[in-house]
Amino acid sequence: MKVNSAKLMVFHPSLHKQGSGTISASPRIWFLVFLSFFTFAFALTFFTAKDNTIPSTTNTGTPSFTVNSPLPSSVFDALLHYASVNSSTVSSRMSAVELNTIATVLRRCKNPCNFLVFGLTHETLLWHSINHNGRTVFIDESAYLVSKLEEKHPEIEPYDVQFTTKVNELHELLDYTKEQIKGECKPVQNLLFSDCKLGINDLPNHIYDVAWDVILIDGPRGFSANAPGRMSAIYTAGVFARSKKGNSEKTHVFVHEFDRDVERICSEEFLCNENLVETKELLGHFVVEKMEANRFEFCSVFDPSSSPSTSSSYVV
Repeated sequence: MKVNSAKLMVFHPSLHKQGSGTISASPRIWFLVFLSFFTFAFALTFFTAKDNTIPSTTNTGTPSFTVNSPLPSSVFDALLHYASVNSSTVSSRMSAVELNTIATVLRRCKNPCNFLVFGLTHETLLWHSINHNGRTVFIDESAYLVSKLEEKHPEIEPYDVQFTTKVNELHELLDYTKEQIKGECKPVQNLLFSDCKLGINDLPNHIYDVAWDVILIDGPRGFSANAPGRMSAIYTAGVFARSKKGNSEKTHVFVHEFDRDVERICSEEFLCNENLVETKELLGHFVVEKMEANRFEFCSVFDPSSSPSTSSSYVV
């Protein structure tokens, strides 16, 4: 009995001594354990939640909640692309003012925009992403670049075209087009069946049936005498706009590097100064209305001096 009692007397004091030695540290330990568990649970809940909601405000001023859908892959790719590219190495990129001018028109489309872009450029992923709910088609002179784009971004719709024109043939081609204004080069037609030297007629058939709302001309190359130049692109855009199908009467046509001779002269011939609504730095913005089939002139009689040189209001 004494032995057992002694064991109890030795054991219990020892237990209380250990407890008293750790009592000052245990609150901190338990706090760290609780904090770690809470952080882990919050992160797990955040990343696995299927229906994240974000607050918005209704017309009555009452907060409401809408489902926050995942970031579209096209937007993700575009953000990654522009975050990783060194802008100082891209000499032909558009300015913020030029980008905003085009983006504003795309945003104002009443229906999903049909957006046709001549040229694969630094902004290609951006245009595809901005026109997320619409249809964006790219046309480029390089079959290689088109193939690489399709391989890396299969959701994008690009086509290659073999341009047969040269910058140094500008005036010769303009004279030819004027001679054929009532024939192969008329302003209202289906270019799929045209032999006009400036008309692009080797795209997939369905491209000619689309009512294009916005057309951007930022290609092909036009910086040297032997480059293809943008004569065909501008002429084709003018025909697409005047031959437009559907209820929409107008087509917005943007011409980049508008300060160069080919771009300026061909725009005057086929898009017309009367349709020039604004210029922003190197970007010309035209709004071209569709035309009756029995008319055979691109431009009406107009005083070029009355066209806007910087900006003006316009109806989208």
